[in-house]
Amino acid sequence: MIASQRVILGAGLAILLIITAASIGLDVKSRSDTSWVDHTVGTLKKISDLRLLVRRAESAARGFELYRSRAFDDEFQATRGAIAPALAELKRALGDNPDQVALLEGTEPLILRRLDIAAEAMRLRAANDEAGIAALQGKAEGRGLMEAVTVNLDRLTAEEDRQLAARAVESRRTGIVLLGIDVAGAMLILLLVALLLRETRRTSFALQSTLHETRVANEALEAAVAERTEHLVTAHDELRLSVNVLQSTFHSMAEAVLVIDKDSNVLLSNPAAERMLLHRAGMNLTSLPAMSDVFHGDGVTPLAPGELPSARVLRGDEFEEMEMIVRPHSGNPVRHLVISGRPMRDAQKAISGAVLVYHDATISRETERQLQQSQKLDAIGKLTGGVAHDFNNMLTVISGNTETLVGSLKEQPELQRVARLIDDAAQRCAELIQHLLAFARKQPLEPRDVDINAAISDIVKLLRPTLGEQIQIETALEQGPMTSHIDPSRLTNAVLNMAINARDAMPDGGKLLLETRRVTLDEAYAQANPDVAPGTYVMLAVSDTGSGMPPDVQEKAFEPFFTTKEIGKGSGLGLSMVYGFVKQSGGHIKIYSEAGHGTTIKLYLPPGEAASETTTGAAPAATGGVETVLVVEDDNLVRNFVTAQLQSLGYKTISAADSHTALALIDRGEPFDLLFTDVVIPGGMSGRVLALEVEKRRPGVKVLYTSGYTDNAIVHQGKLDEGVLLLTKPYRRNQLAEMIRLALGKEPAN
Repeated sequence: MIASQRVILGAGLAILLIITAASIGLDVKSRSDTSWVDHTVGTLKKISDLRLLVRRAESAARGFELYRSRAFDDEFQATRGAIAPALAELKRALGDNPDQVALLEGTEPLILRRLDIAAEAMRLRAANDEAGIAALQGKAEGRGLMEAVTVNLDRLTAEEDRQLAARAVESRRTGIVLLGIDVAGAMLILLLVALLLRETRRTSFALQSTLHETRVANEALEAAVAERTEHLVTAHDELRLSVNVLQSTFHSMAEAVLVIDKDSNVLLSNPAAERMLLHRAGMNLTSLPAMSDVFHGDGVTPLAPGELPSARVLRGDEFEEMEMIVRPHSGNPVRHLVISGRPMRDAQKAISGAVLVYHDATISRETERQLQQSQKLDAIGKLTGGVAHDFNNMLTVISGNTETLVGSLKEQPELQRVARLIDDAAQRCAELIQHLLAFARKQPLEPRDVDINAAISDIVKLLRPTLGEQIQIETALEQGPMTSHIDPSRLTNAVLNMAINARDAMPDGGKLLLETRRVTLDEAYAQANPDVAPGTYVMLAVSDTGSGMPPDVQEKAFEPFFTTKEIGKGSGLGLSMVYGFVKQSGGHIKIYSEAGHGTTIKLYLPPGEAASETTTGAAPAATGGVETVLVVEDDNLVRNFVTAQLQSLGYKTISAADSHTALALIDRGEPFDLLFTDVVIPGGMSGRVLALEVEKRRPGVKVLYTSGYTDNAIVHQGKLDEGVLLLTKPYRRNQLAEMIRLALGKEPAN
């Protein structure tokens, strides 16, 4: 028995040493791979910076030649002075690649020669030496040099991109191998612990038997018992030493390891599990959904309780590299976990527990995301940096001349008004360019109190030529103070993006409605939308009569670079910029859409000082009744909410999820006083058609419609007849009570 323990311990320790050595080696390699990825990203940044400096110097020289402004000369000299250090930094960064260094060394004299030619051109221009300028331009040397520089820099960038891709792949491959080794080590440790514990129980039993035999045996056996006892003590000492080694190894693992019983109670956990998962022995894994929001690896699809790793492994599933994203309710950082699981079985092959190993892939996934985002933003940055300077130069001329015109046309007010319009347009163009740069560089917003109604009126003037005559633009602006604390240029950009999306959804023409309203989002709405703070908002709704969005598209509509348009028809940045603007401004955004029925996007913007100073009286208490209301609503959460609110007002309710169920209830003879139905419902008929069918069965029935679309859009599209009562979503309890009473007291408009 002692020999078997020694064999198990010796073999286990040998294998553990091999696995530990391999894990340490791969960990060092993984860190080296990550370092190389960071180095390559930095090198790409230095190449991009050098390219921008060369273009900026050339642009400043061209600006000096056009305007002979001292500012352009200063900019050229400053940029020229920065190029030499940039070349030196890039050369150091490329030191590991002789071919890249040679290419850069061949490019450096071309850049310096191009700068000398530009400086000479500026000197000749300052001296008004037209002959010298003509001679210099006749050589056309500068253009050829710039083309050669551009080609060489593109080659440098392409080679670094290739190395970056190769190193990123190698880093991911190393991480996967390291995870496999760690999982194997964890499983081996647990197996050894189980075997040693079993051997310990057997040894203890043997010791007790020996002591019992000693008491009933003759004194002649005392020497043998003493010898046996000595061997057992030695075995126990060796066992304790081995257990200590195994525990030290187990506690030092970077991976989180949990051993659970068949009821998901944590029996054993290492320190990494407590740091990473906040789980320790004695806790139950079924409490995870109450502590955190858990998603699949895409970070969007919620993970059902039955799909949790503990639930799967206790069903008998064995899995590797299951990805899960955990967002703790406590505000702790989000973690991207890769989990492996194995069930443990007893002698009868029944599942008695399980082992779960968690690898924290947050950093590696974030690195991958940053690489992808860096490449996307680099493309936008190149476009922005390439045109912004020249655009601003041209706008400087336009703005300066229009200012002169405004000042010189005091005696001609009509022409002066036209000049001011030109000046305003130039200023708006400058703001748009600045916000292009802000997007590329992530500059902060500049919010201020804005009159939303006045801003929308101005934006409509810009939209009419942009959208074309086939799009009919309408507004429904609530009167009175409508002030919001936002960045006005970002508001313009947001509305423009939504309007362009609406236009693309209406290729054959249609209607676009812009609506403003003061709204209050109450606690019930906030509970259904956890990212919303209850309170007063300024609502801006943009509605169209286009093709609408199915649910899967709505889920991804705000994701950057997601688009349903053809390649080349859209970047996918429009709605993501709108979402970011609203969230950064402290607001809320919601999409109401169904395929074939148009789209409404509602922006709930924070009120400005004028709105916050305006106090409104308390809303009148909601009044209910004792009538019975038939609620037809396909969304389960909304249906439950409505029925609960109606019941709290004293009404009796019956509900249906679609038109067929509703008609079956009516045919069964269920009594009710009011039909409260959504406009768009499943079952082959709309809410309007359902009301007509109900009218045939129950003449004189009273009807109240509800919809997530803006009132005017639905009315103008002709989905509801004139005079039909409509309660728009979202609505408050008082609004629901008021409309129910109004509908019950109103003759049906069928």
